Amino acid sequence: MFHEGRKGVIVGDDGWLYTLEEFRGWPDAEANLRTHLDIIADVDRLLTRQGTTLIVALVPAKARLYPEYRRGVETAPIHAELYARARRGLLDRGITTPDLLSALAECKAAGAVFLRTDTHWTPLGARCAAAELAATAERLGRMTTAPQPFVTEPGPAQAHRGDLMRFLPLAPYFESLLPPPDRIVPAQTFANGPTDLLGDAPAPQAMLVGTSYSADPLWNFAGALKEQLREDVLNLADSGQGPFEPMLAYLRDPRLSPPRLLIWEIPERYLPMQPQTATLPRPRPGSASFRESTLALESRPLAYTL
Repeated sequence: MFHEGRKGVIVGDDGWLYTLEEFRGWPDAEANLRTHLDIIADVDRLLTRQGTTLIVALVPAKARLYPEYRRGVETAPIHAELYARARRGLLDRGITTPDLLSALAECKAAGAVFLRTDTHWTPLGARCAAAELAATAERLGRMTTAPQPFVTEPGPAQAHRGDLMRFLPLAPYFESLLPPPDRIVPAQTFANGPTDLLGDAPAPQAMLVGTSYSADPLWNFAGALKEQLREDVLNLADSGQGPFEPMLAYLRDPRLSPPRLLIWEIPERYLPMQPQTATLPRPRPGSASFRESTLALESRPLAYTL
């Protein structure tokens, strides 16, 4: 009624909700942005060393794609040109980063690419991003030489109570004041052809690492990538960990063979946040593998060498 909710949400027009993380300022935001870009560049060098091509899927903020429902609420200065600055910083560091902002903005004409009551993209938004990433992989010559067809089958439409609704604790007594739930059509992607029933198929040569934008099956982002890349994709994304911990978990795991292509999904809103203390594997002297030793990445000050 008053366009207000608990701290953590921005209540917009027509039932649109936004996470406060896309609006608020952060201590040392500029330094945090540079630190995160440097960490991504360090990971890119490690992956290149093992023969893996990295493509960063920089996910634009929902508030950036849908400013028309923000009721004039302004963001902190760090967010004003954050997507363009972050992408330019990655490109300047030699990291392939397609323009998902333009791709998703173009897809808005076909339907919603973000959910009204959720921080995440819709299945349409995920498919749109997957198409742009696959086109980038093709330009780089990193598509598989043995394409495998995949088909996506939509399921029945269902109501979806978005994650931002938890900041509006009005149910059950004032539920009529809540925004209506989103409608979503979940989908699943399957290999469209013979499969190896004995389990002897080679490990996927494409890998996905990221956040709940990639991990949650409701958006079927991994499935859309399989269909667009025309090959299987090993999905190592994780929910609730941010974009950096899942990557570090992959780098620490000695069981996983280096893929030919790795797509790292990173929402732009994480980049000005305070970096987390983590451990990044590094190569030991004279070794081609970077999994045997570790390197401390400290949040403040950041002190590490490669």
